[in-house]
Amino acid sequence: MNQQPNTAKRSFGFAKRNLNNNEPQPTYENQTGLIKGSVDVPFLLITAALVLFGCVMIYSASFVFAQKHHDTSTYFIVRHVIFLMMAVVFTAVVVRYCTPRFWHDFSYIFYGISIVLLLLVLTPLGTDLNSGARRWIDLKIITLQPSELAKLALVLTLARFMTTHQEKVLSPHKFGGDFKYGVLYPGLMILGVGGLVALEKHISALAIIGMLGISLMFLGGTRIKWIASLGGIIAVAACMLIIFFPYAFARVDTWLNIEEADPLGSAWQTLQGLMAIGSGGLFGKGLGNSQQKYGFVSQPQNDFIFTIICEEFGFIGAVLVIGLFVAFVWRGFHIARHAPDKCSSLIVYGLTFKVALQVILNIAVVTNSMPNTGISLPFFSYGGTSLMLQIFEVGIILSISRYASHKKI
Repeated sequence: MNQQPNTAKRSFGFAKRNLNNNEPQPTYENQTGLIKGSVDVPFLLITAALVLFGCVMIYSASFVFAQKHHDTSTYFIVRHVIFLMMAVVFTAVVVRYCTPRFWHDFSYIFYGISIVLLLLVLTPLGTDLNSGARRWIDLKIITLQPSELAKLALVLTLARFMTTHQEKVLSPHKFGGDFKYGVLYPGLMILGVGGLVALEKHISALAIIGMLGISLMFLGGTRIKWIASLGGIIAVAACMLIIFFPYAFARVDTWLNIEEADPLGSAWQTLQGLMAIGSGGLFGKGLGNSQQKYGFVSQPQNDFIFTIICEEFGFIGAVLVIGLFVAFVWRGFHIARHAPDKCSSLIVYGLTFKVALQVILNIAVVTNSMPNTGISLPFFSYGGTSLMLQIFEVGIILSISRYASHKKI
């Protein structure tokens, strides 16, 4: 006798509560009666605390660099606040009017837009912003980094696909079921954006895209054996990239041999960041009193801003920042578990995991626990595109939280 796959064992959050043999999954067609409530207040307050702390640190970390290179100490904080206000206004509209059905329907369109933008980076419209790698589109008013859009688009697209084809993903028939819909098609979606990002030589973004994709496939029901196989393929591909991309190989070599690396060259940023972290001690030197931002940590308002936090606020400040991010992830997962449908649940899981992943990788880089790569600290590192997208993604989570089936903490 054929046995149906036990979906409850490979489901999380909403799926665990509703996707069993006795209780059918709600569809969008029978969700017209969803009740709209208030946003998840704890999640909103946690995000607000991160954003406000980020504003304080953007100014503290950047005023020396801004004065030297832009003739005004407020150059970065003013632009940061402008981007923040624009994002908040737009996101407020999103939270007010967008429903879970909207994100389901919009996902494939957004994926297509991200592919077009990634292709434009490879044309004369792309620019390298003195980084040595072409990763941005210069719109004069703002520089757009399509790889950031691609991460969001991938989360939305995989959430919709894994939900729409859930029965086939869980089917025991390989070529008509779990392999084709659980591995092949999602893998092609990941490859679509990942391949273009690889052409930009953006290894850190490529790693995040790969890990995001695999996590959503796992949460969507892809079998463990396929997940393990994909993990192995990605590991081999990462080794190949390191071998055949000289700049990536140089960074790995510097990381592995930091003691022998040139302290005035390839190891400069890492060593100066470690000095900033170590000099902060338990309580730090006080807000604004960092010494390393005076030309030692290059552009301290960007990827290495966590080192300035450690120097000015010490171990206590570092724990506080990490604690806020832990609270952010905990509450995001809470919203995902109580989302009104499987697609919304996967979206919230994916967006929350994206923030967690970037925080872990950023802190790993600045503490020399992994090779130096361009990974920003969410809500803290300066960057118009990344900040606006992070606020927008918070808006998506909050809009879904308005339809959550259970509001209690």
